[in-house]
Amino acid sequence: MRGTFITLEGIDGAGKSTHLAWLADFFRQRDIKVRTTREPGGTPLGEALRAILLDPASKMHAETEAMLMFAARREHLERVIEPALARGEWVICDRFTDATFAYQGGGRGVDWQRLLELEQWTQRGQHPALTLLFDVAPGIGRQRARQARGADRFEQERDDFYVRVREAYLRRAREAPLRVRVIDASRDLASIQRQLANIAGELCR
Repeated sequence: MRGTFITLEGIDGAGKSTHLAWLADFFRQRDIKVRTTREPGGTPLGEALRAILLDPASKMHAETEAMLMFAARREHLERVIEPALARGEWVICDRFTDATFAYQGGGRGVDWQRLLELEQWTQRGQHPALTLLFDVAPGIGRQRARQARGADRFEQERDDFYVRVREAYLRRAREAPLRVRVIDASRDLASIQRQLANIAGELCR
C-alpha cells in the first residue's frame, strides 16, 4: 500500500519541530514506518540551497527565492518523498508548498498565480493528504524563535512581513479546507497534543 504524506506548516516559532517529533512517535507506536524530512532541504542539494536561502548575507530577487524553493522541492520529491511513499512509508515534512505561498507569496509579494503554476509544474499532482497549520500570532512566534536560536535571513524580517505570511497561510487553509487543519499553537502543549492525537487517530483507522 502507498504511504501517507503529511506536512506541518506555520510561522517561525509555531512549534513545528516539537510537534513533528511527537507525531512521528505517535505513528511509530502504531507500527507505521515513518520518514521525517524538511524543506527547504531533505536532500544534499536541498540542504545546500537551504544554507543559501537562510544565510543573512544572501541577496536575491523574490522570484529567484521562490524558484530556488521549488527547485529544492522537485529534487526532494524525486529523491525522497515519492520513493518513500511508494515503499508504503508515511512521510512527515516540516514545511512544503504552503510555506512558499506564505513566505514568498504573502511575505515577498510574488504573484499568487505564478506560484500556482510552479506548484503544478513541480509537484505533478503530488499533494499532502493532510497539512497541520500551527497558527500563532507573529509576535508570539517571533519571540519563541529568538529564544531558541539566532535569527536567520527570514527571521530578520520586520513584523509586517510575518503578518503577511500568516495571512497567506490562512488563505491557503481557506482554499483547501479538507486538507489543511488549523491548530491554535498559542495553547499549552498538552492541549495541542490532544488535538493532534484526535486528528492523527483518524488517519490510522
